[in-house]
Amino acid sequence: MPVNQKRSDCPISCALDIWGDKWSLLIIRDIIFSNKSSYGDFLKSPEGIATNILASRLQSLEEGGLIEKSSHPENKVKVIYKLTQKGIDLMPVFIEIYIWAEKYFEIPKDIKTKLKKVKKDKEGFVKLMTKDLQTNRI
Repeated sequence: MPVNQKRSDCPISCALDIWGDKWSLLIIRDIIFSNKSSYGDFLKSPEGIATNILASRLQSLEEGGLIEKSSHPENKVKVIYKLTQKGIDLMPVFIEIYIWAEKYFEIPKDIKTKLKKVKKDKEGFVKLMTKDLQTNRI
């Protein structure tokens, strides 16, 4: 479905039309929490995204205004992706998904440790990560 079309006026439906598939969420996760920014970086994620799916999702996330692409500052041939403010604003949603998943799934100890810190000061964590993402880590 084209980004400028929506199925309904429901806010959840509108949001899901842009980022509501597994691969799009994982790409956004990788940018936020793993500092991934290139096509090759995303291909190395443990979920094993196919190249055609990755290309399609990157394009739809860009069309939806969640990411933008540009040339790498040190290698003009290499393309990098970063979140727009619209994409960065999804971070609290991802934090809540992590907290929900911790409640219902076995998650690695290192993530549990990080979540414990995040839960103590979610607002502070979001502010710190937002600032980090806005300063274009590349």
